[in-house]
Amino acid sequence: MTEHREHSHHADSTPTAIVRHCDVAVIGGSAAGLAAALQLGRQRRSVIVVDSGDPRNAPAEHMHSFLGRDGTNPAELLVAGRAEVRSYGGEVLSGQALRVRRDGERFVVELATGDSVAARRIVVATGLGDELPAVDGLAAHWGREVFHCPFCHGYEVRDQRLVHLVTSSVGLHVAPLLRQLTERLTLLVADGVEVDAAELATLTAAGVDVREAATAMRVVAGADGRLVGVELTDGTLIDADAILVGPRFHPRTEAFAELGLRPSPHPTGLGEVIEVDLMGATAVEGVFAAGSVTDPSQQVLSAAAHGSRVGGAVAVSLAAEDTQVAGRPSGSVADWDHRYSNDPIWSGNPNGSLVAEVADLAPGRALDVGAGEGGDAIWLAEQGWKVTASDISSRALARVQAEAERRNLPVTCALADANAREPFARGGFELVSAAYASIPRTPDLRGVHNVLDAVAPGGTLVILSHDMEAMQDPKHQHRPFDPEAYLHIEDFAAVLQATPGWTIAVNEKRPRPAGSASAAHHADDRVLRAVRQG
Repeated sequence: MTEHREHSHHADSTPTAIVRHCDVAVIGGSAAGLAAALQLGRQRRSVIVVDSGDPRNAPAEHMHSFLGRDGTNPAELLVAGRAEVRSYGGEVLSGQALRVRRDGERFVVELATGDSVAARRIVVATGLGDELPAVDGLAAHWGREVFHCPFCHGYEVRDQRLVHLVTSSVGLHVAPLLRQLTERLTLLVADGVEVDAAELATLTAAGVDVREAATAMRVVAGADGRLVGVELTDGTLIDADAILVGPRFHPRTEAFAELGLRPSPHPTGLGEVIEVDLMGATAVEGVFAAGSVTDPSQQVLSAAAHGSRVGGAVAVSLAAEDTQVAGRPSGSVADWDHRYSNDPIWSGNPNGSLVAEVADLAPGRALDVGAGEGGDAIWLAEQGWKVTASDISSRALARVQAEAERRNLPVTCALADANAREPFARGGFELVSAAYASIPRTPDLRGVHNVLDAVAPGGTLVILSHDMEAMQDPKHQHRPFDPEAYLHIEDFAAVLQATPGWTIAVNEKRPRPAGSASAAHHADDRVLRAVRQG
């Protein structure tokens, strides 16, 4: 993996727009989007999820009918889902996708930060927005005493005084379900809504209090703020503990208009959806959609299942395309090759923390993992080390090679992925260093083990990283990177502690040495140095 040093070549600290590259950009980070991303990550596809943080079920405190997770707070499910996606190296960015456009064979997702994400495929998982009936006070109780799905929240209001606001001709279809939940059911058919008279008669005969032309004017709350009733336009007050409504729904697809992705009317007439085939493909080639944006009836469980299905379909489409050209392109390689396609990124100076840790070591064979433009590798070679500079970006290594030749230094460049099968010579180096290396996570921490395995008996391991506490500062969170998708220094420390034959000599936070152009942004480094027993 390549470096992420932030030892900038430029003195100007003003953030510049960044273009990330990946295989798939998933727009929307709720159950469907995360499930799609998880499937893709497990197929070794690089995925970036852009999440606006506004899920449809945000007002709800609990979700139901999700086997194994019934009653879970929806936010807890998302936290767990993000962690699972990140465990396979998938990134979840908090932010807004403003516009998605096609650029040759790729799509470009323009973010509100001014940054962008280039991807081979797009998954639309933005969900639906609900438009509640124009009843004063109704929205204040939405997601609690006011709900729209008998399967999601009906059981929680069983045996209570339940009012069903019928505001459309298709609204009656859930009334028999509600009657099963409570015998205290009042049906309010709003004035002007055409419904089947025979259905109303059947409900009345079954004990339902049916009131026609009974338009709700406002929701009445008690002193404690809880719902107590519904007031009609004629002044009548209907006692109620809970209300079921059928909102109109609208897909959140404004960002995709330029692609020609257009919503279609839903058969109920209550809103619009994105039409997809059985595998989630839309009418726009390369664009897929998953979750409630395709079907308003989906609960969280079915939305997650649909996202998983669509993620698999996207993986199949990418694999077929790559097989046609006999290639195995990597989204991570494309990402870093793009970043190294313009002016130099880093200062070219060695990391001061690395210098401090290895200055007293006798030179031998050294491996620089994620060498980037080679500041550390070049310095080590100048100190007499026989250096191998490793990176996934051939463009980065070309810069290392050019600088080594300019200085007449014997640096070997090796194109390698730290998460590949045996990317480095096992036990081949007296020094293995990784300074701010961006190594995507895997559940088995393969990258950690590969790096440790490269250290020779008696050799030294040095890992440098940003202080993660500082990385959580809001002034850094707008950048289009997800540090939780990459290995942390704690991952290395945990494996070292669990592996016989290692001694951790240093594991600390310390001030970043002077001279770093990014010291104003990241004042502290995390430094880990360990020695392998001879």
